[in-house]
Amino acid sequence: MVDAFIRHIRNKSILDPSKTYLLASSGGMDSMCLGNLLTKADIPFEIAHVNFLLRAEESVGDENFLRNWALHEGKTFHVHRPDTYKFAADRNISTQMAAREIRYEWFEKLRAERKLDGIILAHHEDDQIETIFLNLLRGTGIEGIYGMAERRGWLIRPLLPFGRDEIRDYVIENHIEWREDSTNEKTDYKRNKLRHISLPALYEVAEDSKSNLLNSFARLKDTGKAFTALFENWKHEKIKETDGLFILATTDVLRSTGAASLLYFWLRPYGFNSDQAQDILESCQSSDSGKLFESTTHLLNLDRDQLILAPIPADFESISIEKSDIEFFLPEGKYEILKLEGKEDLDKTRQNAMLDLERLSFPLEIRTWQEGDRFIPLGMKNAKKISDFLIDLKVPVVKKHGVKVLLSEGQIAWVIGFRIADWAKSTASTRKLLYLKKR
Repeated sequence: MVDAFIRHIRNKSILDPSKTYLLASSGGMDSMCLGNLLTKADIPFEIAHVNFLLRAEESVGDENFLRNWALHEGKTFHVHRPDTYKFAADRNISTQMAAREIRYEWFEKLRAERKLDGIILAHHEDDQIETIFLNLLRGTGIEGIYGMAERRGWLIRPLLPFGRDEIRDYVIENHIEWREDSTNEKTDYKRNKLRHISLPALYEVAEDSKSNLLNSFARLKDTGKAFTALFENWKHEKIKETDGLFILATTDVLRSTGAASLLYFWLRPYGFNSDQAQDILESCQSSDSGKLFESTTHLLNLDRDQLILAPIPADFESISIEKSDIEFFLPEGKYEILKLEGKEDLDKTRQNAMLDLERLSFPLEIRTWQEGDRFIPLGMKNAKKISDFLIDLKVPVVKKHGVKVLLSEGQIAWVIGFRIADWAKSTASTRKLLYLKKR
């Protein structure tokens, strides 16, 4: 096993004898085997142990065992004794999840403080299979097949090609001592149920069940990588970004094979889940225009023949503009406030506004538009609801939420970024202009 281990870490370039690492050790069979292999491969390491104090004398025994081993091997030993129950209660998570978060947070903090080159973990082939099945039980999809990576960030798992039986044989043959965690035999947790009940039953189906599973997972992982590459090409070709909005034509959804998966992979970074992706696809198929979907951070609107994605606008507190102000700031950007002679050429772009200064009363107010707001758009004679005005302009629902208005004594002078009010326009008699210019 030593030769196979050394070949593996050299071929994959995952460990370097010129660097020093942090070995995460529980004192169990796997991590003690790994410690021995690292020593024989001349890989320098320090030892880190988290004593969760959850198993009374057994926990104390684990810590003392590792401390003596580190002393015997001449290795630096680090121990952490967290209040696991308090950590779990504060975050409203299970004790098992709390232990996991504590462990990885401390390992990384220690690695950074000690300026070490990685955190070595003793996960092996059987752990990998258990992890994949747990992922599938959680409904993680094809990426759940990927399991644990041999190297991800600072985490390094050099034992993944080796199985539990091989590790056990090695430690027995080499008289390596280890500590047995009594909770590993209990079936209270899903992983232990898989380990002691479900997977052994599955392996009995055929003599080569385990190896066939691993081969299947490897092929599926490769298929997943191929899909990811195809998805990136599809996203680049089909999704357009305009004015902070991401737009996807529904025809490009309906013509795509595996559309639900493509939608999910597109929308997942924005907080949408696979069930929502399926609902979105069904809405495209039924042409359910106007349908709105929401994550914690984004809105997705089926607007006629396209899907439009945008961030949920942050709550906007109204702001006042005094006559002496020279600028103001909105989430959309900075605006300059200029006062010009009335004979200036008019700026007719939608993002800017030129208003008759003498018709305005300061302070001006900027706020988000509200239901019931009305104004007379430039060039019209009758008042129009802002909601109807935005509909006429075919402003997407996801963008309507963030539209703001400029008011003078409660009267709308400008729907910002769209149109000024007719009453506030510059005329032949205008002597002074208020020019609001986006930078």
